Amino acid sequence: MPIAELRRIAALAAATSNHLRIEFAALGEDGASFHPAPGEWCAKQVVGHLIEADRRGFTGRVRTILSADRPALDAWDQAGIAAARSDCHRPAADLLDEFATVRREGLALLEELTVDDLARTGIHPDVGEMAVRDLLHEWPFHDRDHLGQILTNVRALLWPDLGASQRFSLQRGAGF
Repeated sequence: MPIAELRRIAALAAATSNHLRIEFAALGEDGASFHPAPGEWCAKQVVGHLIEADRRGFTGRVRTILSADRPALDAWDQAGIAAARSDCHRPAADLLDEFATVRREGLALLEELTVDDLARTGIHPDVGEMAVRDLLHEWPFHDRDHLGQILTNVRALLWPDLGASQRFSLQRGAGF
């Protein structure tokens, strides 16, 4: 993986904090706690998931891979951990600060990686062999998936009050 690609991954991963802060500033506490449907995560819970994904799925797995030759990688109970974190009831500012701290730690690890480290692998029980370079590419991809989830929540929050304007979205096939 060329250095330019690592820089792009780092820039995309760093940008996630900015995206979250901007969207949460506009949403406020009530908007960040909005659930679009029963059982679906609010924006705060999405951030909690991103925190745990960094700790367990990205930074955590990279550290595990660097610590041994082809180590076993842990799967984790995302729904159970989300329930235990109870992020919907936490202040948004605290969640965003926690995310920023965890993300900085991950970005610092990225800076320490060597070309040889990128080829190292671990074995995940569900997907098999995973290289550090695979995890690095998945990291900003995963972020964008969940940023999209937050934006979909915002759309669901706004939808009922669009009135006749809902027809514009329905004509494009973009309604709820």
